[in-house]
Amino acid sequence: METTVHEIADGVYRLSTCLPDVAPGGFVMNQYLLDGDEPLLFHTGPRRMFPLVSAAAARVVAPDRLRWISFGHVESDECGAMNEWLAAAPAAEVLYNGLGCTVSLDDLADRPPRPTSEDGVHDLGGHRVRALPTPHFPHGWEAQVLFDETTRTLLCGDVFTRTGDGPALVHDDDLVTPALAADDLFGATCLTAATAPTLRRLADLEPRTLALMHGPAFAGDCAGALRNLADAYEARFTASVRAVAA
Repeated sequence: METTVHEIADGVYRLSTCLPDVAPGGFVMNQYLLDGDEPLLFHTGPRRMFPLVSAAAARVVAPDRLRWISFGHVESDECGAMNEWLAAAPAAEVLYNGLGCTVSLDDLADRPPRPTSEDGVHDLGGHRVRALPTPHFPHGWEAQVLFDETTRTLLCGDVFTRTGDGPALVHDDDLVTPALAADDLFGATCLTAATAPTLRRLADLEPRTLALMHGPAFAGDCAGALRNLADAYEARFTASVRAVAA
């Protein structure tokens, strides 16, 4: 396997590794590195992939310069190598919402995590990121996304997950159909009454780039894609409720 590096927005780097055997056509795992005065890594990758991912990150930022580590929820591909990164970067801290710190990270992290501030905003010096809790979406009580207000990049984790490999950045692509197909395959997304409203709130941010964890970064009509996915999930949720009621 090889981890590639591409800049998908100003100072936002996609580190991508394709795992060939997870799904037909392969399955990519992406981390995103925000370079600045206080560099931030979003997703750590699994523990066993740390050598690959850290070597790729070193092409952008020396690992011991890393200041912040964050991710979308507590799961191996999101934070499995968290403690390896903490060991490699002596000044690094895990930056996460208070709920995630309380229920998991206070115990799991080798150094105490830093809960995000009440407004969720953190200035990295070159990037201004906002942590947005998204409970149970796409899964996990403590789930969150990060929004880089400087480049208007939404670090959206497992949202729009798809199978297969492909280019690092796409502009005119259908994100919804592959995402629904991946849901049919994996059954990973929580469908609740809050799913569609959560996606519409993210669309209201008017992001310019979507940084997918499992798929290409997207620089097309981001708000439209999020609203279309909201409509699709709302239709699925409504159908499931009706099926139960019947």
